[in-house]
Amino acid sequence: MAMIYKDPWVLKENKFDHLHLGKTEAIMSQGNGYMGLRACAEERYTGECRGLFVSGTFNKFDETEVTELPNCADMTEMEIFLNGKLFSLQKGNIKSYSKELCLKSGELKRSIVWCSDKGERYNLSFLRIVSLKNLHTIAQKVTITPLSGDTTLSLACGINAQITNSGSQHFSEGAKRFYEKRYMQLVATTTESKIDFVFSTDTTLSVNSKKQIAMNRRRIFSKYDAYVAKGQTVTIEKISTVHTTRDKQTENLSLEQLQEFALKNLKQQVTLGYAGILQDSKTRWDELVWQNIPIEIETDNIKDILAVRFAQYHLQIMAPAHDNRMNIGAKGLSGEGYKGHTFWDTEIFALPYYIFSQPSTALSLLQYRYLSLPGARQKAADGGYKGAQYPWESAWLTDGEVTPLFGGADIVTGLPTPILTGQLEIHITCDVVYGIWQYYKASQDESFMREYGYEIVFDCANFWASRLQEGSDGLLHINNVIGPDEYKDGIDDDAFTNHFAKWNLLLAVEYYNKLQGSDVSDVFERLKGKISLDCKLWEDKASKTYVPMPNERGIIPQNRTFLDLKQIDLTKYKNQTQVGTIYKDYNQHQICNMQVCKQADVLLLILLMENLFSPKAKQANWNYYEPRTLHDSSLSLSTHSILASDMGQEDLAYELFERACNIDMGENMSSSNEGIHAGSIGGIWQCVVFGFAGFRVTENTIRLAPKLPKHWRSLNFYLWLKGEKIKVTVTHKGVDVSKEGYIAIPLNSSPF
Repeated sequence: MAMIYKDPWVLKENKFDHLHLGKTEAIMSQGNGYMGLRACAEERYTGECRGLFVSGTFNKFDETEVTELPNCADMTEMEIFLNGKLFSLQKGNIKSYSKELCLKSGELKRSIVWCSDKGERYNLSFLRIVSLKNLHTIAQKVTITPLSGDTTLSLACGINAQITNSGSQHFSEGAKRFYEKRYMQLVATTTESKIDFVFSTDTTLSVNSKKQIAMNRRRIFSKYDAYVAKGQTVTIEKISTVHTTRDKQTENLSLEQLQEFALKNLKQQVTLGYAGILQDSKTRWDELVWQNIPIEIETDNIKDILAVRFAQYHLQIMAPAHDNRMNIGAKGLSGEGYKGHTFWDTEIFALPYYIFSQPSTALSLLQYRYLSLPGARQKAADGGYKGAQYPWESAWLTDGEVTPLFGGADIVTGLPTPILTGQLEIHITCDVVYGIWQYYKASQDESFMREYGYEIVFDCANFWASRLQEGSDGLLHINNVIGPDEYKDGIDDDAFTNHFAKWNLLLAVEYYNKLQGSDVSDVFERLKGKISLDCKLWEDKASKTYVPMPNERGIIPQNRTFLDLKQIDLTKYKNQTQVGTIYKDYNQHQICNMQVCKQADVLLLILLMENLFSPKAKQANWNYYEPRTLHDSSLSLSTHSILASDMGQEDLAYELFERACNIDMGENMSSSNEGIHAGSIGGIWQCVVFGFAGFRVTENTIRLAPKLPKHWRSLNFYLWLKGEKIKVTVTHKGVDVSKEGYIAIPLNSSPF
């Protein structure tokens, strides 16, 4: 294992591993919500996946593929020759090596002492920042010091737009130009969505050099030749910017005007230099996160502290808080995995962090769901239903459903496995409503509800009212779906889906009656002109909706047939070091007919709707479903950790928390190749706040019931509730809750 975790602020790799480059490329990725940059080296390596992604810039390669976030031009690569030898860590000898990401500042650093195959020694340092202050800026600083003799340095760098998404080229080549024989600029346009990208860069060397400018297909660069004496340090600074015609700030500019704007911004950033850009970004990190909403853990286990900061770091850089037309991808902006698409991961696993830590970001993410309502209505209509049905995978506002149709190979048939989630995993619709409900409970943001929230809740209720089918028992059922457990497809009466559909209908009734009793007739009038508002229909449908409840053993049937399915020994799959190994022995059809769960399903229902179920039922279902759950989804472990805390199983809760942290930070060197696991990272925060601190917002209450891990002496964190910032301090002796600027409030009192 090359990763070491000894500093509570630093992810560190102390050995170059060319066979597992994807690990640090993803977990050490940088970004700011506008763009995300994988932590690839400046020099190129076979097996790497270089990646720069700009939020919201989706494109479709051709009609046989779904829309995806395009991998943009490479702004960071450098080709370095030292005395005529190409610098590469796969050649010569590495005398010392470290690669670090400082979470506090967002700075990436590599420090290397390298010996060429001629025996010449060099000290090299590579620094990089993606600015959190100026969202368009990437800055690099490279220093090279010859240690054993004088050297000639040859450097080539610029803008390389010869990048693809696993072979799919999303860009048409546009204009290339050198300004003032110094500043480089390249324009590229997405082939289908017609978004113009303007890439600009400038490189300076601290020593005199000869410079040649060059262009070729999809590339513009400069070559520099310089003499460097033994012991002399040459410093290279490369400042780059990215702008697009999708940017809100400049969306009304012509392409030519955007090019001028980008050039002006680049020159301003060059004036700041690397040090100034870094300082501005560090200051912004403190303002938004580390001095604003820190989570402080008193423990001797440094990795626990680091894991929570790792989660906060990635939650900050994955969220496009600057633009409510965009949302969070399942891999954030750290890789090509899941094509940059948005899933239920946002509302159920990531959104709670923003609701209670950065409400303005939560608001933006929910406004995205409002702005994509036309696509949700179209999806419902395409299926023959009414109201709004949200796509399982979402991209740009007008893209609609973007779930691919086929996945990996079927071990039995040898054919591509059909992906049915886009057709059948319909619980996403009530997941969106749940996110709205939780935000409203925490914020009391009535203006959001009047402008956006009520309409979503009502029209999603219209979908469920039309989706329910009457059965021979006289009750209403939901047939042919996939629940959260994706090892079961085409099932009837999924407990999670049925319960939440009924809840959505009843919530619509509650909000309808609330609005009728208030002075907001304008809301009704506006909505009546857009959607159906049939409260009696919702109420009637809800009263007849079948919801699976605990049987005589206290077990909630996950679906109509689950409890009758074949049982097999799952020991080897429960003890697996990699997820999905069950597919090496069975195909999807076979797994669908076994009592095995990919991820938390009924237990997630119990967590999110805990008021419906007794402690006895919670325990019975835990005992039944936990042994049958393989946690083959990264979304699963955090749910089980929180429930283990609820039931007083502190050791197990911490073990599951550790496993959730290790999805990205653990020893599996291939787990993060396609990007970090955004939902799981949100789950890490939930383990701490919802699990160990026992914080929960339910129908009518806010509670704290802490169960700290034994080796944690204290836990401090901040929450935003009803527009006020609250500090929570948890120890093994109790809890203090205080408003900022006020004295601590005893646990049995309520500041809310």
